[in-house]
Amino acid sequence: MSPEQSGETSGGGLTEYIVHHLTHWKVQVLGHDFHLDSWLVALTVGLLGCFLLWSQARKATSGVPSKPQAFVEMVVEFVDSQVKDTFHGDRRFIAPLALTIFVWVFFMNAMDLLPLDLPSATVQAVAGAETAHHTYLRWVPTADLNTTFAMSISVFFLIIFYSIKAKGGWGFTKELFTAPFHAHNPIAKAFLAIPNLFLNLVEYLSKPVSLGMRLFGNMYAGELVFMLISGLFASWWTFGFGIAFTWAWAVFHILIILLQAFIFMVLTVVYLAMAHEHH
Repeated sequence: MSPEQSGETSGGGLTEYIVHHLTHWKVQVLGHDFHLDSWLVALTVGLLGCFLLWSQARKATSGVPSKPQAFVEMVVEFVDSQVKDTFHGDRRFIAPLALTIFVWVFFMNAMDLLPLDLPSATVQAVAGAETAHHTYLRWVPTADLNTTFAMSISVFFLIIFYSIKAKGGWGFTKELFTAPFHAHNPIAKAFLAIPNLFLNLVEYLSKPVSLGMRLFGNMYAGELVFMLISGLFASWWTFGFGIAFTWAWAVFHILIILLQAFIFMVLTVVYLAMAHEHH
């Protein structure tokens, strides 16, 4: 725990400490708040992930692979096997998409393992405590609802695209009004059209909502637990307990980081597979 953290916690209390760390670095874009910190961190770790995969692919050899190359090949084969078991169509786009999602979400989630007060301590060392107090930076993009919903909405558009590709524009529109309740009588079809449309809209809209909220909720809760541990054990008397609890939660949180990246990837592939199938 940094001296800046102790001073902030003692001066303004645990609530002010948490509120400060939950505040985004915002800029005004077209009259709306834009979370610049989430965008910058997501872009940085995304480019880092691309570079790491590209660097190992460029150095790949047919002989005995190096340890980094073997690890990358293991991840690629793991993701490809998951896609192969779920999506029974052309995987040339779906498999790279799933790999991108898994690696990118993992890197964004892993930012939660970095020291909580590192941004504030860095700003304080460079510009002083007053500047640090008014500087905000959250570096877990997936703990920002804007990030998770941006990703899930992108998946939603892919679901619509694959649905139309598999069924055609007219087939997709027809299915909205004729399924899941089927009828042969024209009057019954007209009567069931509105309930069918309502249920289909709920089904389609629930997918991006569940994707975005699940990832956000788990990462936000994990980030908040780190803040509570840091705030509650901010004094020098409880410093040792704070380190112990932080490490224990970090070890458990690694499982959450991996699991949430895997779940987001698998659900994306499952939703696209459901959209690709003909009904």
